Amino acid sequence: MAKPFEVTDATFEEKVLQAKEPTLVDFWAEWCGPCKMVAPAVEALAEEYDGKLRVAKMDVDSNPQTPGNYGIRGIPTLILFKDGVAVAHIVGYRPKEALAEELLPYIET
Repeated sequence: MAKPFEVTDATFEEKVLQAKEPTLVDFWAEWCGPCKMVAPAVEALAEEYDGKLRVAKMDVDSNPQTPGNYGIRGIPTLILFKDGVAVAHIVGYRPKEALAEELLPYIET
């Protein structure tokens, strides 16, 4: 059972940009209501696509550098990285099915 893992400014390059598998990063904050709404969908994707997709979470309040590097102005923002490149950006709440639809072209199923 795959669970999202925490990533920080210090570990982002190693755990996300250098990852062999596509990695979805959920940029969130504790005070963000829509972030809490999308969290179950993100966790379900981690479980459903275990072995094909890695899922990370980054608290934007504790880690301001990486969100700034990617121009994140609103949360939740989900960015899918493949081979060290941001290939998909999703801003705001979406149900799991809508998230999967946007991510599937980049995931080997």
